[in-house]
Amino acid sequence: MKAVRFHDFRAPLEVADLPDPKLPAGGVVIRVMAAGICRSDWHAWQGHDPDIKSLPHVPGHEFSGIIEAIDPAISQWRVGDRVTVPFACGCGTCRHCEAGNTQVCPGQFQPGFSANGAFAEYIALPFAATNLIGIPETVSFSSAASLGCRFATAYRALVHPDQAALKPDEKVVIFGCGGVGLSAVMIAHSLGAEVIAVDIRPEALAHAARLGATATFHPDDIKDLSVEVSVDAVGSAATCRAAIQSLAPHGRHVQVGLLLGKESNPPLPMDEVVARELRIIGSHGMGVAGYRELLDRVATGKLNPAGIVTSRICLEDIPATMAAMSTFENPCGMTIVDRFD
Repeated sequence: MKAVRFHDFRAPLEVADLPDPKLPAGGVVIRVMAAGICRSDWHAWQGHDPDIKSLPHVPGHEFSGIIEAIDPAISQWRVGDRVTVPFACGCGTCRHCEAGNTQVCPGQFQPGFSANGAFAEYIALPFAATNLIGIPETVSFSSAASLGCRFATAYRALVHPDQAALKPDEKVVIFGCGGVGLSAVMIAHSLGAEVIAVDIRPEALAHAARLGATATFHPDDIKDLSVEVSVDAVGSAATCRAAIQSLAPHGRHVQVGLLLGKESNPPLPMDEVVARELRIIGSHGMGVAGYRELLDRVATGKLNPAGIVTSRICLEDIPATMAAMSTFENPCGMTIVDRFD
């Protein structure tokens, strides 16, 4: 099969011919039909993620496809089914998985991190019975792939009652209008909230406005926002702090963007957190149990992940696209790989 891999962290990515993956016990082999390119894949390539234990490595964690092979012990799925999976696949047996919180499973498998990922024609996954999610015929492979990380993460962060639980009459500010930020803008607008978008790129702010943001700002132009909900979709000390400081008393801040490397332990305005009784909520993807509701909204047209996609490329274009992320030259929104031959 063709795949994109790196031999060492920060070394050039290459398109290579690799053996097809073997079927794991309790697992599945999926023919990849679409895959998203996310900044988390860039972090994997840069060596920022400790889950990558061996090299060379194939990244890619957002994808959808068709079951090519499956452990015969798994009866509820069959070869030919259209499927996707969360980017954090739970083991299915621990107390967190049994409670429906597969996204925080201590033994979770993350495609593109725990093992080779979806920047390839085929991908092998364990824990198939727990993590496979059927794709309705009315939902495209590209739309399903875009759910795997950014859209699903934004959905749970804003909608679920144990997260922000955003209400229709509330104001929300979203820092960063990349894939997850634009997803959050679309989702918040669909809920009837007043959406404020913040980014340094005029084209990203314009895209946010098209998706429903009623106000857009460069970070240098932010005034006193006093919102009920804030989202850091970038993952930096500066955006995390600014998002928290944008909150009104009793506001809720949701941290979605990963803070890695030198940004991993930022100083936060805890004096303001205490004085205004703010809540800081971490949000790590979405468990399998939440996907049916999200897919129903996509299938009925209430949400349109395709509206976040700004670029479609082939497998051979991945190295150049990933390299552009090092200098922030990649376009806003999502890049989807939808051609693998």
